[in-house]
Amino acid sequence: MGVTNKNRFSGYVFAIALLVVNLWVPAQAVPEIQQWTTPNGARIMFIAAPSLPMVDVRVTFRAGSVRDGEHMGISRLTSKLLDEGAGDWSAIEIAERFDATGAQFSSGTLRDMAWLSLRTLSDQKEFSHALATFKAVLTQPQFGDNAISRIKESMLTSLKSIEESPSALGERGFYQALYSGHPYASPPSGNDEFLKSATAAQIKAFYARYYVARNAIISIVGDLDRKAAQVLAEDLVASLPQGERAADLPSVTALEAAARMRTEFPSTQTHIYIGQPGVSRLDPDYFVLYTGNYILGGSGLVSRLSEEVREKRGLSYSVYSYFIPMEQSGPFQMKLQTRNDQVDEALQVMRDTLQRFIDDGPTDKELGAAIRGITGGFPLRIDNNSKLLQYLAVIAFYDLPMDYLDTFPSRIEAVTGEQIRETFKRRLNPKRMATIIVGGQG
Repeated sequence: MGVTNKNRFSGYVFAIALLVVNLWVPAQAVPEIQQWTTPNGARIMFIAAPSLPMVDVRVTFRAGSVRDGEHMGISRLTSKLLDEGAGDWSAIEIAERFDATGAQFSSGTLRDMAWLSLRTLSDQKEFSHALATFKAVLTQPQFGDNAISRIKESMLTSLKSIEESPSALGERGFYQALYSGHPYASPPSGNDEFLKSATAAQIKAFYARYYVARNAIISIVGDLDRKAAQVLAEDLVASLPQGERAADLPSVTALEAAARMRTEFPSTQTHIYIGQPGVSRLDPDYFVLYTGNYILGGSGLVSRLSEEVREKRGLSYSVYSYFIPMEQSGPFQMKLQTRNDQVDEALQVMRDTLQRFIDDGPTDKELGAAIRGITGGFPLRIDNNSKLLQYLAVIAFYDLPMDYLDTFPSRIEAVTGEQIRETFKRRLNPKRMATIIVGGQG
């Protein structure tokens, strides 16, 4: 139960899965994606994958923490309660029903979205049993008082653990600094005030508003044909009200000036976060920024940041940079942890490295290595049904082009060094970034 509830597969299923993964040929074209809409408005994405006798299903809703409003944490609270009693079954009975067929169930939330996932054997008996349980969790959650009390207490305990984690404090402070006044500032974990007072009526109202067909995306990958996938999808959401798709989020405002926040924490290591609002999923600069960031700090130990911070100066074991695309401009972030007495030096090296990259762009050697690394590793990102399922959900959720997976490698290969230099100079402003520091005194 809770955010994730994964049950065991039988040994022979694991053996089949390993065989199928080994049979994948990376050079093969991306499998055909089929899409349609159910009569009550849910969008369906489907890939037939008959090689493995399994079916993966994910139902995604525009129901992440950006929809919390004043009820901070209600999105996650609702998600965690879905399998804590549904239909005629208790939480224990639901877990037992999934376990009896070797099915895996999970649910969770992010800022943009909430989802439920099922992995089950495609054999009719196991499939029907697991799907009936999944449908009840999706469409008939009980939201009982005892379950609400238990999950609220669990979430309140998790909030206390955030106060004891410098990395969690830093991450929370970073989003608040970048998105003050925007729904992205709302922490998915919620706050004490709401969680202590949350009622069943509030949870049911949130569920009724956002867990509706027109706000749903159903992604299916597995041992089904189109007709069977249609039956599955329509059966899943048939009893959901049609409802309406959640409203688009407001645009993100760029930071007007640099901001710095330091939080004292009794630790020998300090966590540092630097960044600004960055890129959305549909941003035309996405592929250029993605490729450039691979060179700057996204490729691990061979990145520019790692070379300057770790290899040359030993200031941190690891240092990274990310563009985190979301519906609106998700963050650009550089982060590391270092000894308390090295904070100022580490900060300066990070900033100097970023500025040089913005000024000069990558070398031809760096760009060639990045393109090879990204395109060479791409087949591994879609080499099993679970990964394809997640991509289907992302493509539909963010309204990406249907040929996104097919064209991804060529879009990366088309990026030039001059594009990276020009785009980073235009999109990133080191003089208007937020810096969050959490740790002890040096």
